[in-house]
Amino acid sequence: MGVAGAIAVSRILDHLIALYGDAVGRATFARLQSLITNYRSLIPPRPARALTARDAILITYGDQVREPGAPPLLTLADFCARHLAGLVSGIHILPFYPYTSDDGFSVTDYRAVNPALGNWDDVARVRGGEHEARPYFRLMFDAVVNHISSQSAWFRGFLRDDPRYRDYFIVVPDGVDVSAVVRPRTSPLLTRLDTPSGPRQVWTTFSADQIDLNYRNPAVLLEIIELLLSYIAHGAEWLRLDAVAFLWKEFGTPCLHLPQTHRVIQLMRAALDEVAPGVMLITETNVPHADNVAYFGDGTNEAHLVYNFALPPLTLHAIHTGNAMTLARWARGLTLPSKQVTFFNFLASHDGIGLNPARGILSDAEIDALVKRTLRHGGLVSQKQNPDGTSSAYELNINYFDALSNPNARESLQTQIDRFVAAHAIMFALIGVPGIYFHSLFGSRSWPAGVAQTGQKRTINREKLYRAALERDLSDTTSRRHRVFARLAPLVRARGAHPAFDPLGGIQVLDTNPSIFAALRGDSAHDAVICLHNVSNQPQTAALDALSGDLVDLITGQEFHATGTAQLAPYQSLWLARKTRLGISSIS
Repeated sequence: MGVAGAIAVSRILDHLIALYGDAVGRATFARLQSLITNYRSLIPPRPARALTARDAILITYGDQVREPGAPPLLTLADFCARHLAGLVSGIHILPFYPYTSDDGFSVTDYRAVNPALGNWDDVARVRGGEHEARPYFRLMFDAVVNHISSQSAWFRGFLRDDPRYRDYFIVVPDGVDVSAVVRPRTSPLLTRLDTPSGPRQVWTTFSADQIDLNYRNPAVLLEIIELLLSYIAHGAEWLRLDAVAFLWKEFGTPCLHLPQTHRVIQLMRAALDEVAPGVMLITETNVPHADNVAYFGDGTNEAHLVYNFALPPLTLHAIHTGNAMTLARWARGLTLPSKQVTFFNFLASHDGIGLNPARGILSDAEIDALVKRTLRHGGLVSQKQNPDGTSSAYELNINYFDALSNPNARESLQTQIDRFVAAHAIMFALIGVPGIYFHSLFGSRSWPAGVAQTGQKRTINREKLYRAALERDLSDTTSRRHRVFARLAPLVRARGAHPAFDPLGGIQVLDTNPSIFAALRGDSAHDAVICLHNVSNQPQTAALDALSGDLVDLITGQEFHATGTAQLAPYQSLWLARKTRLGISSIS
């Protein structure tokens, strides 16, 4: 074992002793070493690949695109190969395991593919590559490891008093004060169930069907680390740790962001680095920004990426108000602890637009304005329970296109698309890797009929599409779907073609017109790009010293000579680079 390997092993042991004490920690370490040894032979070696400007991730359900007689995962693989080759580098397939609720996030069997979607071979077909006549996409799997379905074999064993599963879940004695626990829902925190030993209260952070796992039991931790290793063996190169901020529970605390939670993630990182150092961990923590970035750890020992949860509400606020100053002030603080980590930027996902990350950045009045506008645009609002027993707005449930533009407004579709593209141009320009939700890339709107069917507010942005109808829309140059995709795709390609957009590279937010979000990307003057985004419905002028000389807009290929200013039409974006850079003049 080399010096680096010895250091990694030492860190793993230190984490286990910190979590479980010396004796249990050492015994758990011996079992974990055996797991790591076994999986070294099961996981094919992959060279670690650094993130580049070409990295962009599609976020999608496994059955997002359907056609008769075909496994949905196979249909997804075919669709992505046809439309997304060379556009996105990876695909995040939302939970594709058997489940009982929450559109996949209440998993009954972590190790199986939902037969309604396909099988592991179909997952491999989405990845594609040298053994498939398809382009290669890096895959992101969900690790839904805070909780498991009430119908899972693990929890059914607990309900039978099976000794193996007796301590897999958190039993809360009567009278224990849990009032300090931070909740993302208004449902009861504790669920009472009958067992052969009598009634027991179990911890259910998200719903009565989602039973929280007990990480105070080292057997649970080992189960989960083995699960992560099995996902890597099945081709995952990114692992998304769902709801990980709630992982460790201690009575009498908020049970959020506890030091033990960070230790568990650091242990996962150390264990995976031993077996598959190219695999990346990404933490999903829908919390205020300062807490969110803590999951980078020291920049080498925790998450490789964190979801940039403040971006969606702040971008929405900027475009609603026509003023980018708050967004710019926040973006200036997007510093990273090392050149080994970065943000996962997104505007929309299978969930709604979280409001907690914007608290402390936007005022209560500004957040209330977002809520009211969402309701006017046909959206819904989810509540969370506060420690004092009150509830407050937690999430805006609406498609991002409709969040930006009232579907009932008397304005042109062109204006609405311009506004939508401007929001995405801002996201693409920021430091980090962009994540693009399927419904955003292909121009979907809200789906209120789905909410009526399921009774769940989040369904409004989770419509499943039939491939034939989607393909017809994409081939129709007048359709909304075609027009949105035709505008977003060149943005993604322009970003990927220029080294200034390195996800680990530099960014400087610039002062100019309050209605323009301006940023300088790149670590050298030779390769720098000035990114200008008009967030208003009026023409605007950007005045910057850097706007001089012969420039080219990377988005359109238009060339012009600047003398300190640039004119932007309503909702226009300009990504301006020096024309003299090698190859720049060939952009069209």
